[in-house]
Amino acid sequence: MKTILIVDDNQELRDALTEYLGRSEFKVLTACDGEEMWKHLHHTEPHLIILDIMLPGDDGLTLCSQIRKRSNVPIIMLTAVTDEVDRIAGLEIGADDYITKTFSPRELLARIKALLRRTQVSQDDPVAPHQLRFSGWTCDLLKRRLISPDGKVVQLSGADFNLISLMLDKPNQLLSRDDIARCIWGRDADPFERGIDVQISRLRKHLHDDERTLILTVRNKGYMLASDVLS
Repeated sequence: MKTILIVDDNQELRDALTEYLGRSEFKVLTACDGEEMWKHLHHTEPHLIILDIMLPGDDGLTLCSQIRKRSNVPIIMLTAVTDEVDRIAGLEIGADDYITKTFSPRELLARIKALLRRTQVSQDDPVAPHQLRFSGWTCDLLKRRLISPDGKVVQLSGADFNLISLMLDKPNQLLSRDDIARCIWGRDADPFERGIDVQISRLRKHLHDDERTLILTVRNKGYMLASDVLS
């Protein structure tokens, strides 16, 4: 049974999601603010966190940033309908997905299952390579991290890891925005989906690709990892 932590100051929403997700065989923990959230995190490591942006005390963006300093647990941000700036900010600091507060519980459940599928790496396959090397970098698929050419370790969020895994699986191949959205979120990209660009930008920062020579932009088509990959 996987554990989900819901952090939201709306008691009715917490109760409704606890009941709905419980019927789908998830163990659900809840918190109304950051203080309660940290109490849970000191005793357990949930498989996924649902985190509202608008919270009393430290807001969701602050808490997301703090969580990312200690954990790569998948995070879905809850945002208001019109808060695109907050949605983008959440992705920039390491959230894996976002959903607006007009969501249906069924849609949220689908997002949760898709994200958990995409962040779970099998450690039982003796054939699959566990480390991939490209342009001096190493991606450790089991520990979900990048190792720079000078040996520094970069921890990856779920979305970061899914994106680099996709690119390493298809080096020197064009990846459309829909290809990327399906990989990191389990759905096609919206016509004006800025989140794709944010995820690419995050990965470029991890890879110190300031000149954009490692991850190429193919105008109006998508992106490409311009590197050979060795296992």
